[in-house]
Amino acid sequence: MITNDSSFQVSTDQTQLDIPMIYRFLSEQATWAIGISRPVVERAIENSLCFGAYLDGRQIGFARVITDFATFANLVDLFVLPEYRGQGYGKQLVGVVLRHPSLQKLRRFTLATNDAHGLYERFGFTAPKQPETLMERYFPNIYLS
Repeated sequence: MITNDSSFQVSTDQTQLDIPMIYRFLSEQATWAIGISRPVVERAIENSLCFGAYLDGRQIGFARVITDFATFANLVDLFVLPEYRGQGYGKQLVGVVLRHPSLQKLRRFTLATNDAHGLYERFGFTAPKQPETLMERYFPNIYLS
């Protein structure tokens, strides 16, 4: 358990994660994962370094890192439930993720965001230095079919 203050805590213990809440949020509210199935969410969690954010013991946020723990990491699925936004919990969660001992000295740490650029810029994220070198295969509506 990683503690930031007495009532807000972040843990990487997957047994503490509220999988139904995470699934509901991702499948119903997260613009990047609308329609995702529960088995896909569960498989993604099983194969990632996950961070649950808890306030007074209730999970209010989540973040997932896809990584090889040596050279690369990608921060995905980070959210704070709407009723807890604007109180600094997202900033605290990002800070804990980036300070995790297994995520230090990585050559590249990436993420994608539509609307939280200001949050991530506080932690040193920038637009790609060489965007012309990046490519992707992107299927935005894959969970809706």
